[in-house]
Amino acid sequence: MRWRDEIAARLEAGERFAAGWVGADGCSWRVALVAPDGTPSVLSCEADGGVVPTLVDLAPAAGWDEREAHDLHGLGFAGHEPLRALVAHPDDPAAWMTPVGGDGVHDVAVGPIHAGVIESGHFRFHVVGERILALDPRLFYKHRGLEQAARGEDVARGAALAGRACAACAVSTSVAYAAAVEDALGLEPDRDLRIARTVLAELERLYNHLHDIGALCAGVGFAPGTMAFATLKDRAQAINERVCGHRFLFGTVGPEGGRFALDASAAGAARAALRELRADAAAAWRELEFTGSLLARLGGVGVVEPDDAIALGANGPTARACGLRVDARAERSPLWYPAFAPAAPREATGDVAARLEVRAAELETTHEILDELLAAPVGRGATTSAGAASEIGLGRVESPRGATVVAVELSGGRIARLRIRTGSYANWPVLARAARGNLLPDFPLINKSFELCYACVDR
Repeated sequence: MRWRDEIAARLEAGERFAAGWVGADGCSWRVALVAPDGTPSVLSCEADGGVVPTLVDLAPAAGWDEREAHDLHGLGFAGHEPLRALVAHPDDPAAWMTPVGGDGVHDVAVGPIHAGVIESGHFRFHVVGERILALDPRLFYKHRGLEQAARGEDVARGAALAGRACAACAVSTSVAYAAAVEDALGLEPDRDLRIARTVLAELERLYNHLHDIGALCAGVGFAPGTMAFATLKDRAQAINERVCGHRFLFGTVGPEGGRFALDASAAGAARAALRELRADAAAAWRELEFTGSLLARLGGVGVVEPDDAIALGANGPTARACGLRVDARAERSPLWYPAFAPAAPREATGDVAARLEVRAAELETTHEILDELLAAPVGRGATTSAGAASEIGLGRVESPRGATVVAVELSGGRIARLRIRTGSYANWPVLARAARGNLLPDFPLINKSFELCYACVDR
């Protein structure tokens, strides 16, 4: 219990739960915490008879981590009752669903097969009439076992696996993985490598935010906004292809060195194209701001209260829309963000409107960062020695959807354990909470305002 007491004290002092995973030895539970300045730490607990104390009463954000560890590794968590299935898909609804009963209560099942081109995800709504009482999301239909596949592989193969966890967050996950490996090896990126990786991370954020704004317009049936931002997203990805040869920026990040560079001519051309894109995106956003029928549809829908956001570990635009100024770019970062300040909505209402506004504000920040960094050639960069190697390395990077944490345990230069916990993974329970009390027909809109990835959960 001293381990649990230590974590309780740290949480009370302002540290945040970041990730939990079964250690490489298979009989220990590790928990990563993040201090207010972004400094991470790892606390380990040996399993007694295959059981460790739960943290869900101290940090509800640990709930999915514990459920996943139980399903995949058979680890028990004393005090986590009931310990419902997450990755496993038992036939008995009581084994994975929230019990909801009473007069007029019924269930509505949606998915995992959907009408559109979408990943497999099942949503079980518990409703009275059209009012949502609770939502149980059921994902992991295409769980690929990337973490297990990485065991015994060298760090280069691990980079390939981590980078394919999710196409939309390939850079974020790859940088977090590279930072974790470098942390374990006692290395750190030099200035040029930090800048090169930051350019890639912001190019990824740019096309994702443009896509998400367009998708939210689609959620209310506003076709002009949908098509305008889909076109802008396509232009952003065309810039990606010109600067690195791939629209999703695949293969641009690896551990222990740089893979991406731009000479003065290429950097200048990208900068000019981004300036044109910025002007057109600003004009498209102004059109949305003056579309009263669109804005009237967004306010007060899918509200996330600040206390729930803190308890469930919300991050990214979801957290900032609630007024939480959490952003890994403003904390201890392996990237290049001097004097960074997180964006915020004009009113931190925590609803669909605020989540949309945060993304629009972050587009401006991203354009400013890219314009500054592309004013000069981007060097390939390298890593330098930063101290002694350690058993565990951690990397934490702000993805378009929130902080992605990667933990790596190395043995003999090979991967003994890999853990990938993306911003989407952290925010899925928050989405379920945001749906409560809303009308069932509003869920597609709420879902689009989060626009979370399925693939990086199905890793």
